[in-house]
Amino acid sequence: MNDLRRAAALLAVIVFTFTGVASIAFASTNSQKQNFSFYQKKNKPARTTSGKDCSNPFQCLFRNTRPRSATTASLFGGVSRRSFRQTVTFDDPRYQPGSIVIRTPERALYYVLPDGEAIRYKVGVGREGFQWSGSSHIIAKKEWPSWSPPPQMIAREAAKGVTIPAYMEGGPGNPLGARALYIGGTLFRIHGTNNARSIGGAVSSGCIRMLNADVIHLYDHVGVGAPVYVIQ
Repeated sequence: MNDLRRAAALLAVIVFTFTGVASIAFASTNSQKQNFSFYQKKNKPARTTSGKDCSNPFQCLFRNTRPRSATTASLFGGVSRRSFRQTVTFDDPRYQPGSIVIRTPERALYYVLPDGEAIRYKVGVGREGFQWSGSSHIIAKKEWPSWSPPPQMIAREAAKGVTIPAYMEGGPGNPLGARALYIGGTLFRIHGTNNARSIGGAVSSGCIRMLNADVIHLYDHVGVGAPVYVIQ
């Protein structure tokens, strides 16, 4: 009887042990499957460039950059709308209203107004060796002037291997621009240009260079005979 009881107890232990091992194995298998599913690398869809044309590599390299608006002024009749003029305080009693005062170190031209004000224009001046100073007056005004460079300039440029014409009709491609005011007793003029990069520099052979929109504005205010003062 005792042997029968011991055999039954042993059988129960064996059954219990087998059942526990099977459960652990099953749970372990499921855990491994879940972990594999959780960490499995998924194939992500390829990223697109939102329909942008990448023929220019910078368009895709900087795809999040918003397009910038154009800063170049539009043209009308060959004249840029861009301007470098402003009204400023001008309290120098030596210069009467209607005078033109060019301050070479400032790269600025002042058209003197009444009541202690002036219109200040940013200008290009003569490069080193071609700057000058003195006083004179405006002897002539021309719209879309033709250009006849002096013989000295033609020879000087030829020595550099540059050929310039002896005469050029007025127009948008003419170096004198839209307007010219001729300074008496000199070969120099106050004239226009569409080349904004040259304004504010020492760039010319002695002439005073303004943006076309600014020289037109000055031209409309200045009369023949207006005094001109060039200060170094």
